[in-house]
Amino acid sequence: MSESKTQKTTAESAENSELKKILAASEYTKIPKVGDIIKGKIIDISSSELRLDIDGLTTGIIRGREFYDESDENADLKIGDEVEATVVEFENENGEMELSLRFAGHQRAWDHLNVLKTSGEIITVTISDANKGGLMAKVGQISGFMPVSQLSPENYPRVPGGDKGKILERLRSCVGKKLKVKVLDADEASNKLIISEKAAWEEEQKDVISRFKVGDVVEGKITAITDFGVFVEFGPHLEGLIHISELAWQRIDNPENIVKVGQTIKAEIIEISGSKIFLSSKKLKKDPWENIDKKYQSGQLVKGKVLKVNPFGLFVELDSDIHGLAHISELSDKPVTDVNQIAKVGDELEFTILSIEPKNHRLGLSLKKRSEKREKNQPKADPMPEAGTAPRAEKADAKTAEPAKEKKVKKEKTSPANPAEKNNKDKSEI
Repeated sequence: MSESKTQKTTAESAENSELKKILAASEYTKIPKVGDIIKGKIIDISSSELRLDIDGLTTGIIRGREFYDESDENADLKIGDEVEATVVEFENENGEMELSLRFAGHQRAWDHLNVLKTSGEIITVTISDANKGGLMAKVGQISGFMPVSQLSPENYPRVPGGDKGKILERLRSCVGKKLKVKVLDADEASNKLIISEKAAWEEEQKDVISRFKVGDVVEGKITAITDFGVFVEFGPHLEGLIHISELAWQRIDNPENIVKVGQTIKAEIIEISGSKIFLSSKKLKKDPWENIDKKYQSGQLVKGKVLKVNPFGLFVELDSDIHGLAHISELSDKPVTDVNQIAKVGDELEFTILSIEPKNHRLGLSLKKRSEKREKNQPKADPMPEAGTAPRAEKADAKTAEPAKEKKVKKEKTSPANPAEKNNKDKSEI
């Protein structure tokens, strides 16, 4: 009897052990709850509904707006396919589990975007729209935005003067284009997706850019002119910027005054920063400031043409290479409130050179010193007589007049005072 009990106990222990193993297996014990993502096989499909077999336990239904999937993975579903869906309601009025492809797809879509962001993988998108700030495109079913600053050099809208209407026109010309991009930012909470064509372009250009170094001289074609400089295309689809200050040794207000789009130009690479290449064309020309002491000296009186009038002074051209500045404090002995009252663009005036700094390419001019110099060169006028003193000429006249006056007085003394006496005297003499 005891032996049979022992066998029975051993059998029960084995069964319990097997049951524990079964219960320990998550697929047998885990009951889905609202919000969980579960898998199921499609058993029925129509244009607006989808039914899934959930591990033989129950039937799930996906219908209406929950049929929409942002991940774009379920575009071509058929019976027998396995899909993931989110539990929306454990049991509906028909005893079926309410599911959503939309929630599950939304989560998968953002998870995928974050993977792309982390990996830096280059993907291709189609531009769907444009506004003043940039371009729009979808990655899967998630709408993304590409700011103007994230466009490659080829598509960047360089417009002289920054005309917003023309910039928008250039951006709209990209609609429908397929562009290679990288995901810069993917934030599901704020529903923000930022993509970049420039980042993808930089990745592809790394090997090409590595062939060049600072100091190399390149030759290319001017592709665009802006207020701040010109863009030059050279090598295998590379582009560099010649800043306005690196175009020539003299001051330039408008690059279009010295270069044109399509013109071939030589320049030296002065900096490489990531994918940005900075060039200089003036470094290939002789610096006119090196021997400036042979042409100009401090204190020299020179003629110059006013190129620009600024609130702080006048920019003056002495010759085609050398320009100087007459600061507002050097324009007049009196306080100047409006520089335009002193001179205007195109005026040719005489200036005195105050200072020359060849290393800094600076030359200071003065209108004030010029007038002082002229005054020194003019002959001195006689000083004004002091109060109460007569001029020298008057004194001389007074001296010559004094003897005449004395003679007159003497005459008057010898002449009779009475005319009658004079007549009697005359008669007696007769």
